[in-house]
Amino acid sequence: MTTLPPDFADLEPFTRWALETEAERYAKRLSSTMGELQAFYDNAFPRLEDVMVYLDQFDLKALPEEAKRLLWLCYSLINASFPVEVWRQPRVPDSGAASMDVVVEPAV
Repeated sequence: MTTLPPDFADLEPFTRWALETEAERYAKRLSSTMGELQAFYDNAFPRLEDVMVYLDQFDLKALPEEAKRLLWLCYSLINASFPVEVWRQPRVPDSGAASMDVVVEPAV
């Protein structure tokens, strides 16, 4: 079963990152290895501009299910970008047992 729009079939192996809430995305990042984060980033980041062009054709409050999952995938990419680009580890350096709780989710 395809879960993303057909133009983004190359990202299907990464649909486990298409998570609805920030808490789920953050937990996925923390439970992932750097190899998993890097593979996701390396495959999804080059498609980001294409994704934005595709999503811009829809009203945010009326996204088709496949487009919504693609948007959630992008949210996860943002969550994974700092570990890949800066920290080289899933956790924020020197953060100890600190955690992050999002009170308001992005609108969809």
